[in-house]
Amino acid sequence: MTSDPAPPTTTRFALPRLHELDAPADWQSIEFLSDLHLSAEAPRTFDAWASHLRATDADAVFILGDLFEVWVGDDARHDSFEARCLDVLADCASRRHVAFMAGNRDFLVGAAALREAGVAGLADPTVLTVFDRRWLLTHGDALCIADAEYQRFRAQVRGQAWQDDFLARPLAERRRLARQMRDASHDRQRALPASAWADVDAAMAAHWLREAKAHAMIHGHTHRPGRVELAPGLERHVLSDWDFDAGTTRGDVLRLDASGLRRIAPRATVAR
Repeated sequence: MTSDPAPPTTTRFALPRLHELDAPADWQSIEFLSDLHLSAEAPRTFDAWASHLRATDADAVFILGDLFEVWVGDDARHDSFEARCLDVLADCASRRHVAFMAGNRDFLVGAAALREAGVAGLADPTVLTVFDRRWLLTHGDALCIADAEYQRFRAQVRGQAWQDDFLARPLAERRRLARQMRDASHDRQRALPASAWADVDAAMAAHWLREAKAHAMIHGHTHRPGRVELAPGLERHVLSDWDFDAGTTRGDVLRLDASGLRRIAPRATVAR
């Protein structure tokens, strides 16, 4: 039996400014995905993602962060791999609504890249009202408060001063620095078993849901796909990360329609 987490007691756990999105009445289905970590070094994952976006019949696709393994600024958007990604997004967005929420790897995706791809920016967190219910959408990293070191890093790099300084550097230098930060993050993760990685704080997640007057949260970041009951009437649904290049086939999509939420495999997945 799931116990009701005690509510947070300090303003540090407060729900950030909440954005609202009302789905058009004619939407029949919506898909959510995150944590694809697209890069030129993972071609099968790119192909699986591109195939799904070209084949889906959903009315809307919401990407809840970490679409890219790294994004060093919109001035890189015309480079070979980044341009291919934006072409896929633009093709999908020409037929349906596509929205993007920044994650911890791609928080520097800016207005120019989204505009060029025809993709709507999505604030974190956002409440989506659809099928007479309220769904709280977030990337999820802000809720992993047990990882104090990461939260300090997150606060720094999301600040305007850090971003202005980083984006003022030459593109080649930014790519080098991003590689160093990514390698340090991977080394830190490899030093711990997956079970020891920080997860979403249950009390904080329940508090956010109550404040948002939502019954369910959809998020990524933790790479622990599944459904978690937080308290009676409150739950969170965790998106899968994607990896079709490491000897295993991992990655799914959450699809929402009037009958509810279900997991589906990517459409037209490339053969291994």
